[in-house]
Amino acid sequence: MSAPEIQYELHGSFESDAEEAEFRPLSSDSYFTLKDVTIGVDFHWQRKENQSFLGKLKLKKSGDLTLALNIVPVEDYLTSVISSEMSADASLELLKAHAVISRSWVLAQICHKASASGHVDMLDTPEERVKWYDHDDHVDFDVCADDHCQRYQGITRASRAQVRSAILSTWGEVLMHGDELCDARFSKCCGGAFEEFQYCWEPRRHDYLVAARDAVDGAPLPDLTVEANAREWILGRPDAFCSDVDESILAQVLNNYDRETVDFYRWIVDYDVDELSEIVRERSGIDFGEIRDLVPLARGTSGRIYRLKIVGSKRTMIVGKELEIRKWLSRSHLYSSAFMVERTLHGFRLHGAGWGHGVGLCQIGAAVMGERGFNYRQILSHYFKDAEIRSIY
Repeated sequence: MSAPEIQYELHGSFESDAEEAEFRPLSSDSYFTLKDVTIGVDFHWQRKENQSFLGKLKLKKSGDLTLALNIVPVEDYLTSVISSEMSADASLELLKAHAVISRSWVLAQICHKASASGHVDMLDTPEERVKWYDHDDHVDFDVCADDHCQRYQGITRASRAQVRSAILSTWGEVLMHGDELCDARFSKCCGGAFEEFQYCWEPRRHDYLVAARDAVDGAPLPDLTVEANAREWILGRPDAFCSDVDESILAQVLNNYDRETVDFYRWIVDYDVDELSEIVRERSGIDFGEIRDLVPLARGTSGRIYRLKIVGSKRTMIVGKELEIRKWLSRSHLYSSAFMVERTLHGFRLHGAGWGHGVGLCQIGAAVMGERGFNYRQILSHYFKDAEIRSIY
């Protein structure tokens, strides 16, 4: 977390290094608590809570703010991530699958950061703004603790013995494609189809993150980059692992604040013209005047829009990629950029599909697979095509 002033409490025995502003625990049960940590930044569930952590606490100045950094072993970090991203009551096979992808992802970020040659250029002109958000945004630490990276809420979320069992039984296991650690992404609900990496982040294709249906019945996936196909897909309700999920499965996957969302496989948002015009002005910092049209220009393999033309009475501009579109069209974030635009008498109705970027593992779909008897290796092979599970330590 970062704030002008950090409030914290130390519990148990610590030694401090005043020069480094670092507090090191002297026993395995020592922990620290940070006050008023913001979670779900800019999303509809944003709130503050106190959070407690194992490992070292380091305070670092960054401009006018102070950063609170937690230095922690990877496997302890993963125990928290799994309990923070999902309910600790999730099935063991889902927890194992998540342990492998979360381990793969964080190690891939560290390796990528060490070898990165710099940011890929993004586009920002009067006519078009194309932007994405990824791990390279972080300078002072490896990964953040919120949805931008992986939710990491320390020991605040209860972790049962089954969570630790999932970590121990997959200890050191990662997803590999050839000699490369997989950039193993995940989202809450893919909406029935997988998105490909390059439509959400830098223009680089990963062969293990490919278009497919969230099903194993052999049904083909329509080409959702075609507008007519995307419309039919989003306005319909095709069968998928993540399509019809009962409350007991959702309770395994989602924390209590995540379940404030009623339906994320298919959803509808209504705006009148004045409301949407004001939201776009506030969120983009650009005065479009009265919003007159929203025109999808390019969609990815799940039907998610990655180039959208916004037509206003004062200005017309193209925005991308998916998260920037979701940001501009909501006071928090739209659930996803897989939506169809319907003009109504007073404004716009957005018919949408899925929750999140849709790349890699679909958490709700994977939960259903676990309930239906698929093991974690089968779950991973479904979402990460031709990837191999290997033990690296």
